[in-house]
Amino acid sequence: MKLLIKLFISTLGLALLLTGCQTKTINVDIKSDVDSLSYALGVNIAASMEQNNFEDINLIALAKGLQDAYGEKEGVMTNEEAVAYIRGYMTKENERKATEAMEEGEKFLEENAGKEGVIVDSTGLQYKVIEEGDGPKPKATDMVRVHYHGTLVDGTVFDSSVERGEPAEFPLNGVIRGWTIGVQKMNVGSKYMFYIPSDLAYGANPRPGGAIRPNETLIFEVELLDILEEEE
Repeated sequence: MKLLIKLFISTLGLALLLTGCQTKTINVDIKSDVDSLSYALGVNIAASMEQNNFEDINLIALAKGLQDAYGEKEGVMTNEEAVAYIRGYMTKENERKATEAMEEGEKFLEENAGKEGVIVDSTGLQYKVIEEGDGPKPKATDMVRVHYHGTLVDGTVFDSSVERGEPAEFPLNGVIRGWTIGVQKMNVGSKYMFYIPSDLAYGANPRPGGAIRPNETLIFEVELLDILEEEE
């Protein structure tokens, strides 16, 4: 098995080096089990890097690191040093993204607050009435049924029951504070826009997945469809 991996790494390193540029396409015939496993390992490594939000990767340096490690050669870093470097790099990147998201959000909210129809309440939540319903208003402890469409300030969609074609149901006190505060302002049948500062959203510790950065301001279009009775 180790020989197979060494062959895979050596082939990968040679192929990348021969291209002279990591942006060129590498053509490899997948004919044998070794070929398929080698390709699968490459796909798996790429998926792991994408999952960890590594955006800029030098594939030639990556191949060299793999080749040195599996060839048991003395490289630029030991495995322990590599792990420490990756952790430090990710910490710096998270801090950079958090600062960037905070600055973008503050700028957006400052400009948005002056737009026609936008209301800012005492918590900092901004909202706009699109359509006013005539049903009852929910309490924080109520279960509600809603349709929603969530985007970042740049318009990127990160979650949408509208796109899924299925309303969501949840206890109003079991979601982010911006929702708990905002939806209580709505009558059933209403549709509002909510502009939620990061401290009323996921803050510095957003949910996993990478779609939402730390300190991200979130925008939701929310339609309150119903207040659900508790099951006995």
